[in-house]
Amino acid sequence: MVVMSRRAWLRRAEMLGRWLAVLVMCYLGGVAATNLAPTVVKTDHYRAVLRLDVVPRPSPVLHAPTILGDVDLKFDSPLVAPGLDVAVSVREEITGLLTRPDISVDALEPSDAELSTAIHEAVLGLGLRFVAGALVVALALTIMIHYAMRRRPRRHYMWLVASGLVAACVVTGASTATTYQPERFQSFTTTGVLGLVRRSAGMLTGVEARADEVTPYVRNLLAVSQALQAKFVPGDLTKPVAARFLLVSDIHGANQYPLMRSIIEEEQIDAVIDSGDLINFGRVEEAEASGLFKSIASLGVPYIFVSGNHDQGSPTDRALLERLSQIPNVVLLQGPRGTYHELTFHGLRIAGFNDPRWFGDDNKDPVAKEAPAVDQFNRTMADQPEPDIVVAHEPYAVTYVKRARILINGHIHKAGLFGNRIQVGTFTGGGLFAHYTTGEDAELTGQPYAFDIATFGTACNLTRLTRYSYRNLLEGRPAYDSIQVINGSTIEPRVQPQEQAGQGQQGQPGQPPAGTDQSPRSCSDTDPTTTRNITPVPPGAEPPGTQAPATTTTIPTTGPTSTGRE
Repeated sequence: MVVMSRRAWLRRAEMLGRWLAVLVMCYLGGVAATNLAPTVVKTDHYRAVLRLDVVPRPSPVLHAPTILGDVDLKFDSPLVAPGLDVAVSVREEITGLLTRPDISVDALEPSDAELSTAIHEAVLGLGLRFVAGALVVALALTIMIHYAMRRRPRRHYMWLVASGLVAACVVTGASTATTYQPERFQSFTTTGVLGLVRRSAGMLTGVEARADEVTPYVRNLLAVSQALQAKFVPGDLTKPVAARFLLVSDIHGANQYPLMRSIIEEEQIDAVIDSGDLINFGRVEEAEASGLFKSIASLGVPYIFVSGNHDQGSPTDRALLERLSQIPNVVLLQGPRGTYHELTFHGLRIAGFNDPRWFGDDNKDPVAKEAPAVDQFNRTMADQPEPDIVVAHEPYAVTYVKRARILINGHIHKAGLFGNRIQVGTFTGGGLFAHYTTGEDAELTGQPYAFDIATFGTACNLTRLTRYSYRNLLEGRPAYDSIQVINGSTIEPRVQPQEQAGQGQQGQPGQPPAGTDQSPRSCSDTDPTTTRNITPVPPGAEPPGTQAPATTTTIPTTGPTSTGRE
């Protein structure tokens, strides 16, 4: 009996393995058909050729290669789904239009009706080709079974092929149809010349003016890019904006503030958040010599700052913070005497703390060295409303912050994204002492320059994070590596106010911390800017029952203003 049972299980396992093999072969046959006979769809001005990628992934990409760069739209699949390759080209019928001076991006952009029709045709074409390819494989397997098993029962094998065919078609069709939807959108990335334009539809203004500076063909590609974003980027990313923050870090003494000032003006930035390492050797004279303080004062928007490990020459050195506190538009999230300054800006609560490390320490066990500063911040903020943004210099610090919606750090000189922690790259390529490597062409190549723009909506939520990287500025050949638009809901999952209020001080349900706002919030650029001084809680002490009253300040529009000084 035991032997028979074991044999039965072996037979079932063998049949399951054969069924999976049939399913995979039918899937590969369907994908091969979409590549051998790709689907072609057209609009008035454009032609697109579509193929399925062979490898299914949990985060598939709609990849649109062009001769001037690539456009990638990343989606979040409920299970796994194949990627899409979409080669877009200009139809010959409109080549005459390109020479007309009055042709604009809007005029060349496919309408929503055109896009919807093209998408439906693409889905139908890809689906029919996939089914045809899978069916050819299934028929081939059926013929093989018929001739190979003339004297044995074939019913089970015929059922195995038929069910494998149906499963391959249904699973692939369902996963693809449910994946490529606006609500599944994760990020939008452009590379090459398309990245040079530095504009995204529904997000940044002036795309048409930028297009006028390049060739008519680029103008066409911009129109396609704009239409794709308008179709797939969720509406939340284009809703009214409450605040735009320019995120920078690791200036390291290089005065590239004219570039920063240009970004602030072009991208309508409301405030700058700098996560530290303004200088190299912890000496104020270094910043004075390079004109950093005068340049910061000229930005015309608040400059929110925490110090990094290069911003002091000893554990007790506060000279840089003292000097920065004299600049009217600088906001120190932790002052030279240790007081925290929580900033409320356009309705968003921003807090942070300075790096306890200094230039010249032994650089050993940074986690242990950051721990006292993190512990003090956590104790002090335990009975305060949860900050929307917490800023510190090193990842070893912000990683252990207990309560914050968005965390921001620098220090690593490389942009990264880890859950709700945004790691900002170096704005100046590492500054005057950048790390250079010798490439194959024997030329020096510096670290990539990087900055982010974080946009918050009127519901006080992060709607999008736009990441820029470029290089070769010092070499005289500036070139953009990429622009990435990330859906804010993938960084900060949206939480209902009552659910957020149900999180305890230590993240435990049912114990809302003191000061938690349990009512729905709204943020606006008309909300007053205030700062609130919070005295640090020493080890073993209870949090104070009252805090200093908030101080209302004025947001600068054409020049610096005073805010958050200790």
